Amino acid sequence: MRGGQVFMEALALHGVDAIFGNPGTTENPLLDRLIDYPDIGYVVALHEGVAVGAASFYAQATGRPAVVNLHVAPGLGNGIGMIYGALKAQSPLIITAGAQDTRMRLTEPLLSHDLVAMAEPVVKWAAQPATADEIGPILQRAFKIATQAPAGPVFVALPVDVMEQETQIHATRSGALSDPTASPMAIDQAAALILGAENPAIITGDEPAREGAFESVVRLAETIGAPVFHEGLHAQVSFPNRHPSYAGRVPFEAAATAKLLAGHDLVILLGGSFFEDVWFDGVSAFPDGASVLQINADAARIGRNFPVTLGLAGHSALILPALNTALEQADDVWRDAASERNRNLAAAHEQVATSATAQLKKLWDSSPMSPARALHEISLALPEQTIVVDESITTSLEVGGRLNYAQPGDYYGARGGGIGQGIAGALGVQLAHPDRRVIAISGDGSAMYSVQAFWSAAHHNLPIVFIILANREYRVLKHNLDIYRARFEIGSNKPYPHMDLGNPALNFPAMASGMGVEGEVVENPDDIAAALSRAFNANAARVLEIVISGKP
Repeated sequence: MRGGQVFMEALALHGVDAIFGNPGTTENPLLDRLIDYPDIGYVVALHEGVAVGAASFYAQATGRPAVVNLHVAPGLGNGIGMIYGALKAQSPLIITAGAQDTRMRLTEPLLSHDLVAMAEPVVKWAAQPATADEIGPILQRAFKIATQAPAGPVFVALPVDVMEQETQIHATRSGALSDPTASPMAIDQAAALILGAENPAIITGDEPAREGAFESVVRLAETIGAPVFHEGLHAQVSFPNRHPSYAGRVPFEAAATAKLLAGHDLVILLGGSFFEDVWFDGVSAFPDGASVLQINADAARIGRNFPVTLGLAGHSALILPALNTALEQADDVWRDAASERNRNLAAAHEQVATSATAQLKKLWDSSPMSPARALHEISLALPEQTIVVDESITTSLEVGGRLNYAQPGDYYGARGGGIGQGIAGALGVQLAHPDRRVIAISGDGSAMYSVQAFWSAAHHNLPIVFIILANREYRVLKHNLDIYRARFEIGSNKPYPHMDLGNPALNFPAMASGMGVEGEVVENPDDIAAALSRAFNANAARVLEIVISGKP
């Protein structure tokens, strides 16, 4: 058998049902063999970044590794920004790229480069088989590394001649691997730490959602009477955003995080990066004297950036149920105190909702419409069970406040801060959830990074509704420029340089039309419901450009 067949057999052996890619000449050994593997589909993208973004979100949505096929050095280069996002999101990806015939290596053929060296900074592991005999073993290791905590992308270069060499070494897989968990003694120590706290708080990352621990986080919060924050950027839902204990996201500065956590004597960190700050503060993110309990499947993350009182290495789906059981044996005095904290959290949650309603009323008739009004109208018009893929950036607080994420799978977001992931990622989410409707909410600046996703949605008959919130500016950059000027004491009345997108104005329905997707521009908030209804009823990809106000 030839190396290319071993590669395809490895994909089938690991349950791969789709390859995301942008075809190229050196990928012919893979593309030609796809005909013989009808259970493995091919999702065509017009740009390698779109292929990686779609695959990353597909892996998040299915919980299984996804495969990406890129084209030599320029194609890998095009995909690297999205690979970085996949690394930050801990998406298990097998990223491949065709490489030129190794017999031409010394002559530096067209499009050639050291692909392994290019990929290494943004993947967990990178390799290139020297012979067809190495393809099976390398693929076994690639799938293991991609799925082992912390999950993430790996890269395999596939030289065209190696794919056509003969070999007797078949595809293999590592087999069933047990999940790590903390010892009973460590769980007892964690329970004692929590029982000794008077005002605990929880900050959760994405791990509980990925590992099936969502209900355990809810149970923990309710048992101990703690507010639950999520990381500043999150890819999935680890806690319901309408629960009385939900407290929003942590800031991107240590001092602001410490202020938010003031008064809490214990901070419980569940399966996240902790912390991805934007600005340097030189202070701890934790209140003075607070204890820190960190639970993470990746032991290397525990205590890496700050000291912890106790760290538990293992999957939250195994640790949290045992921890909850231990806590539920507490005495009545402790239970009464936790119940009082829960009542206070419910009252605070209601106050936040009342304040948001009052603020919306003030902005009700703004022209252009405010982001809050736009999201209010969108929330009223969405069908039940709609999945939200969010890359709204500066409107993300309104998106999180108005829409309902009750379970994992209701929401997917971008990690890493690189833009363009949202509308590309929606492709993967819709493929993973063909029985549910998907909306992708993106800023106009972000959408332009992967606008080719419209074509892939039409080509593969994916009924995604793309909602482009058009403020015609890079609003987040304007906010950050304000912060920069204040932090570095730069007194300035200068305008915001090169941060506007209005000359000429972008026209997303026109762009989408050229790629086979119909759309419309909405400027009046009263028209949003009808426009969304038309988009959903079309049962095909549609684009709505909703014009909103920019930075005041």
